[in-house]
Amino acid sequence: MRIAVLGGDGFVGWPTTLHLSARGHDIHIVDNLSRRWIDAELGVQSLTPMDSIQERIRIWKEQTGRQLGFQLIDIASEYERFKIWLAEFRPEAIVHFAEQRAAPYSMKTDRHKGYTVNNNVNATHNVLNAITALKLDAHLVHLGTMGVYGYDTMGAAIPEGYLKVGVLDAEGQPAEKEILYPANPGSIYHMTKCLDQLLFQFYAKNDKLRITDLHQGIVWGTNTEETKRHPQLVNRFDYDGDYGTVLNRFLVQAAINYPLTVHGQGGQTRAFIHIQDSVRCIEIALNNPPTAGGRVQIFNQMTESHRVRDLAAIVAGMVGGEVVHLPNPRNEAEENDLVVRNEQFLRLGLEPTTLEAGLLAEIVDVARRFAHRIDRARIPCVSGWTAERSLLLDRDPERRRLRVVGA
Repeated sequence: MRIAVLGGDGFVGWPTTLHLSARGHDIHIVDNLSRRWIDAELGVQSLTPMDSIQERIRIWKEQTGRQLGFQLIDIASEYERFKIWLAEFRPEAIVHFAEQRAAPYSMKTDRHKGYTVNNNVNATHNVLNAITALKLDAHLVHLGTMGVYGYDTMGAAIPEGYLKVGVLDAEGQPAEKEILYPANPGSIYHMTKCLDQLLFQFYAKNDKLRITDLHQGIVWGTNTEETKRHPQLVNRFDYDGDYGTVLNRFLVQAAINYPLTVHGQGGQTRAFIHIQDSVRCIEIALNNPPTAGGRVQIFNQMTESHRVRDLAAIVAGMVGGEVVHLPNPRNEAEENDLVVRNEQFLRLGLEPTTLEAGLLAEIVDVARRFAHRIDRARIPCVSGWTAERSLLLDRDPERRRLRVVGA
């Protein structure tokens, strides 16, 4: 297939690009490299040293003989440029990663909230608008988030995107209807993913687009089979308080003898997936498109669920390290249960990667190898969900102690 990977320079985008290329697909990356600019803004860098996208592409061709295309386009603000390129390439499938992906970053200030909404919503709508205008018969696969469901305890398993509800018909008789699962975002970032769902629902109904929305859990892990082929193909690895995902952060903290920071009581239950499974799921979705004129196809892209405090205990027991509890920067329940259905991917052949000691140790080894690149002052989460909470976190003595420890 000819596949456009929007945001193909990112944490999930890059290994997905290589995974699909290795399987013989004609891949073209479209990216504005904004994630690299955000590194510069935050004064932090990927734990793993990353070459330029051009150098990455050169190394991949040298290793495999396969060419990757690249276009530097901001699809959120350069609609006409994007549409012209899309008309030339005419992909059979489009994988959409081109959104600001961090909830803490989206809540830092009013500017970051505005940027996240403008970037994410405009990017998604521009993709849908261009596909429609050009009459492309392209399957759109979008990387969404489990966060669209929210993290309240509902007492039942979360279905894959749609919920059957009982209603009364016009005669007042009981009837059943299937609706999009009610959105319950916990951040501006998650809100944009909820808005994406409505855009997808409209374009699938109105313009008969074929769309798959992947509600993904928290990604952990470092590399995939393809990124291990050469040191310069290494995936990016975020450990800072804005972009570092919780399990990866715990493993980095343990590797450098930094306290494992649990927010609140750590009773928040989250869904997880390994980076290798994430790229496999995207391949499975591409190979199983919905029919034109049907509803949006939704998969829950996760393999297991864990409480945050239990993850900290697993890492502390494996590597050692002190666990400390800090004020929670988010507006969320201290405890929640999370039961998620993911039968569709399992039925289509996904063999889940679970929290195995070997893979956890691999991340610790990577962290120790590049420990000299870690800025310990960037490890604490200091972006609060409200201005008052941000001030509280900034003044918290335990966080100040951790910054001194990391100095």
